[in-house]
Amino acid sequence: MQIITRHFLALGVDNPSDISENQLILLDINSEKKELWFELALGKSISDARAELFVLLKGISAKTNQDKIIKNYKALQKFREAKRTLDKQAMAVGEANVSSVKTETISESKETEEIAPVIGDVTIYCDGGCSPNPGASGSGVAVYRAGKISELYYGLYESNGTNNTAELNALYNSLLLAEQESALGNKVEIKCDSMYSINCIKTWAKAWEKNGWKKKGGEIKNLEIIQKAYRLFNTLSSKIVLSHIKAHIGLEGNELADRMTHHTRQTKEKDFVRYEEDIDVNEILAMRAG
Repeated sequence: MQIITRHFLALGVDNPSDISENQLILLDINSEKKELWFELALGKSISDARAELFVLLKGISAKTNQDKIIKNYKALQKFREAKRTLDKQAMAVGEANVSSVKTETISESKETEEIAPVIGDVTIYCDGGCSPNPGASGSGVAVYRAGKISELYYGLYESNGTNNTAELNALYNSLLLAEQESALGNKVEIKCDSMYSINCIKTWAKAWEKNGWKKKGGEIKNLEIIQKAYRLFNTLSSKIVLSHIKAHIGLEGNELADRMTHHTRQTKEKDFVRYEEDIDVNEILAMRAG
């Protein structure tokens, strides 16, 4: 993930007025707010892929040329991911079988099918926690590939946050990760234990939007993060699955995401960052629950 700073934005535009529509999309900023884009972008968290594309589009004024760069970049990302997968398969079966792993398909080799990971199978567990409520809060995410833990993320600490805000932050950042994985051609499912967060972007936001982002009975709390998550979900809804799971029923991914919320409150990490230590599942699960 890339946190947007003034220095980063300078890598993509020489002058704020030079910002292109595609770059606004990469920053998840509505074109109607173009005049305020610089201030709105600062402090945001975007995927590494979006960050790289933002810089690559610098000085490219023609939209057709921009679209070509984006298309080529996505193709390159798919190539890199396929190569990484093949390399992992080769390591799994040993150096003696490197050549056969790279040429045989999974269906042609039962041994490879049993050892190699399933390409394109990504499950993202997200969670948010607060203690007390309101109080110190944070978000956590666990990413699984072919049923095995691959990455953990944590952060977005607030000293006076709420459970709902933390859950929405976790879901939004999971959608950003899903967007990147989906662009690589991977099948993605997000599993969230907050029915509130899911309802906000899958059910309620549609009616709120039609009503000018208002609801009967008062203000819509957490409106800014809801709007961002809702817009992003709408672009991904046909490509990914978002499902609800019960919290704390023994699902490893849910429990790991929960422990990352606790880790956030311990470290007070305000950015959304990757957990860089070795992932010792038993050790992490031994942390106090979030």
